[in-house]
Amino acid sequence: MPLFFRKRKPSEEARKRLEYQMCLAKEAGADDILDISKCELSEIPFGAFATCKVLQKKVLIVHTNHLTSLLPKSCSLLSLATIKVLDLHNNQLTTLPEDIGQLAALQVLNVERNQLTYLPRSIGNLIQLQTLNVKDNKLKELPDTVGELRSLRTLDISENEIQRLPQMLAHVRTLETLSLDASSMIHPPPEVCGAGTTAIQQFLCKESGLDYYPPSQYLLPVLEQDGAENPRDNPDGPTDRLSREEVEWQNRFSDYEKRKEQKMLEKLEFERRLDLGQREHAQLLQQSSCQKDEILQTVKEEQSRLEQGLNERQRYLDAERQRLQEQLKQTEQNIANRIQKLLQENQRQKKSAEILKSLENERIRMEQLMSITQEETENLRQREIASAMQQMLTESCKNRLIQMAYESQRQSLVQQACSSMAEMDERFQQVLSWQQMDQNKAISQILQESAMQKAAFEALQVQKDLMHRQIRNQIRLIETELLQLTQLELKRKSLDAEALQEMVSEQRWALSSLLQQLLKEKKQREEELREILTELEAKSETKRENYWLIQYQRLLNQKPLSLKLQEEGMERQLVALLVELSAEHYLPIFAHHRISLDMLSHMSPGDLAKSRLLLSPSHGLFCLELTQMGVSEAGLQHEILRRVQELLAVARIQPELKPPKGEVLEALESPTLPQEPPEPVRPSAPPAELEPQASECVVCLEREAQMVFLTCGHVCCCQQCCQPLRTCPLCRQEIAQSLRIYHSS
Repeated sequence: MPLFFRKRKPSEEARKRLEYQMCLAKEAGADDILDISKCELSEIPFGAFATCKVLQKKVLIVHTNHLTSLLPKSCSLLSLATIKVLDLHNNQLTTLPEDIGQLAALQVLNVERNQLTYLPRSIGNLIQLQTLNVKDNKLKELPDTVGELRSLRTLDISENEIQRLPQMLAHVRTLETLSLDASSMIHPPPEVCGAGTTAIQQFLCKESGLDYYPPSQYLLPVLEQDGAENPRDNPDGPTDRLSREEVEWQNRFSDYEKRKEQKMLEKLEFERRLDLGQREHAQLLQQSSCQKDEILQTVKEEQSRLEQGLNERQRYLDAERQRLQEQLKQTEQNIANRIQKLLQENQRQKKSAEILKSLENERIRMEQLMSITQEETENLRQREIASAMQQMLTESCKNRLIQMAYESQRQSLVQQACSSMAEMDERFQQVLSWQQMDQNKAISQILQESAMQKAAFEALQVQKDLMHRQIRNQIRLIETELLQLTQLELKRKSLDAEALQEMVSEQRWALSSLLQQLLKEKKQREEELREILTELEAKSETKRENYWLIQYQRLLNQKPLSLKLQEEGMERQLVALLVELSAEHYLPIFAHHRISLDMLSHMSPGDLAKSRLLLSPSHGLFCLELTQMGVSEAGLQHEILRRVQELLAVARIQPELKPPKGEVLEALESPTLPQEPPEPVRPSAPPAELEPQASECVVCLEREAQMVFLTCGHVCCCQQCCQPLRTCPLCRQEIAQSLRIYHSS
C-alpha cells in the first residue's frame, strides 16, 4: 500500500462528518446503525468501538475510507460482539484479524474492493454468517474452515485469483448463491462453474461422497436460534419414521415462512430507516455545505478587506519611508554642499592669510600713524569717547556677568534650588548696580583711569578686527553644521538607514579638523592683537595725557578717504535697506564695488556670493583681503534681492520716488559711537538650514546639547553631563577637547 494513504490527514469536511455521525449515534432514540463512511479514516477511531460496545450497535458501516487494518491498537473485537452487519468495502485492507471468529453475531460481512490476500481460519467460527462478499481482492484460495459456515447463503469470490474451491465447501448445505469467475476455475471445471451454484454443489458433494439436498431443506433449521437436534434412531418402521419426518418438515417450513415474513418486514423497516437516515444525512450535508459556503464567502470577503487595508497601509508606509529618505538625501546633499563651501572658503582664507602676513610688514608705517599730534589732542571729544568706552566696558562686563549668572543658575539648579536663587539675586543686583551707576561718575572715572581706557580700546580693537570676526563667524557656522550632522546621524540610526554613514563620518571629521584649525587661528590672532596692544602701551610711556582716548577715537574714525567718498555716493534707499536689515557692515563692500539698485535687480543670490578683493580694517589699518561679494547668508541674499525688486517696482509706478544718484549719505557723514551688535536677520527661507532644531542631551535626555567634542565633532551632550565624560557617548572616541556652544535666542 502506498505510504501516503497511511499518512493522509482527513479534510475539514470529513472531520466534521465524522463528528456529526458520532454525535448522531449517541443521541437518545437513535437506531442501531453507526455510519462513519466517507470520513477519510486511516483507522477506526477508539470512540467508534466504545460506542458500539456501550450502545449495543448492530450495524457498522465503514466503507469508502483509507483503512489499512480493521483493529487499531488498544482495541478489542469483543467491543463489536453485537454487530450483525459489518460493511468494509472500498478500503485498503490487506488482512482481517486472526480472531475475527469472536464476532459470533455477525450475519453480513462485506470486504469488497480491498487488498486481501487470504482469509483467517477463524472465519469458520462465524456460525451465523449468511452473506460473505470478498469480491475484487487478491485472494488465491479459501480456507477449509469455510465449510463450517452452516448459515452461509451468499458467497461472492469473483474478481480474485482463486482457481480451486475447497472440498469442505460441500458441507455448506444452505448456500443459495455462489459468484465466481468460471473461466479461470480449475476445480471444479469451468463448465461446471458456468452451470450455476447447484451444479457446483452437486459436483463437490459427489467428490466428497455426500448426498446433495437443496438448500431449502436446510434453511429452516439454520434460521432458528436453537439449532435442531440430530434425529435419533426410532425402533418403529421406516414408514412411520418418514411420516413423522414429513410432518416435522411441514411444521418447520410453516415456521420458516412466518419467520421469513417477519425477517422481510424487519428488512423493509431497516431499509426505510436507512433511507430516512440517508435523506437526513443528505439534508445535513447540504445544510453544512451551504453554511460552509457562506462562512467561506464571509472569510474570503474579510480576508480581501484585510488584504486591501494591509496593502493600503503598506503603500502609505512605503510612501512615507520614501519621503523620509528623500528628505534625508536632500538634507545630506545640502550639508555636503555647505561643507564643500566651507572647505573652499578655508582654502580662500589660507590664501588671504598669506596676503595678510605680507601686509604685516607695514606695521612700521602704523607706528608713524600712531604718533599723537597737538591738533588731535585739541580735537579730542573726551566726553563722547569716554561715554563710548563706558558703554563698551559696561557691555563687556554685563555680558560676562550674564554669562556667569546663566552658568551659575544652570549648575545650581541641579545641586540646590534655594541657594541658587539667592546667588542669582546677588548677581543680578550686581548687574543692576552696574546699570544704575551714575553716568557722569563712570565717565570721569574712565577719563582718569588709564587701565580702563586701555581695556575699552582692547575690546573695540577685537570687535573691529575683521580677521578675528571672520574666524568667529566661521567657528559658529561649523558648530551649527556639526550640530546638524549629529542630529542627522541620530535620525538615521532611528530609521535604520545607514547607507551613507561613512560619508557623514568623513564630513564630520573634516569639519572637526577645520574647527580645530580655526580655534588655533583665533588664538593666534588674539596673540597678535595683544602684541600690538603691548607695542602701543610701550609707545604710551611718554605719559601723554588722554593717550588711549585718542587711539580709541582714531580707531572709530579712520577710514580711507576714497572709501568715504564711495559711501557718500551710494543711493540713500540702498543704504536705508542695508541698515534696516542689520547689514550695515556690508556698506563698505557695496560702496567699494559701486553697487546700485539697478545692478542688484540683475543679480542672483549666487552673484552676491562671488569672491572679490576689498578693503577691510585690521588693527587700525585698511588692507586688501580676499572675501566674498558681501552677503554669505542665504536668507539675507534673498531678502535683499526681494526688497530691491519692491523698491524698483514702486519707483517705476512713481518715478518721483526714485532717488537721484550721487546723493550724499547723511548717516555716514560723521563717524558715530559703536552701536550694539545688530540682531541677526531672520531669513525667510530656508529656515531648516539656518535655524537648526534643538538637540537634546543623549545622557540625561532633558537639557539641550551644548558641547562639541573634539576630535570626533559630535554635538550630543550638555555641559553638566560633559564634565565626568572621557569618551564620546556616540562613537566612544577619546575626548581631546570640548567646546561650549552658545545658542542665540
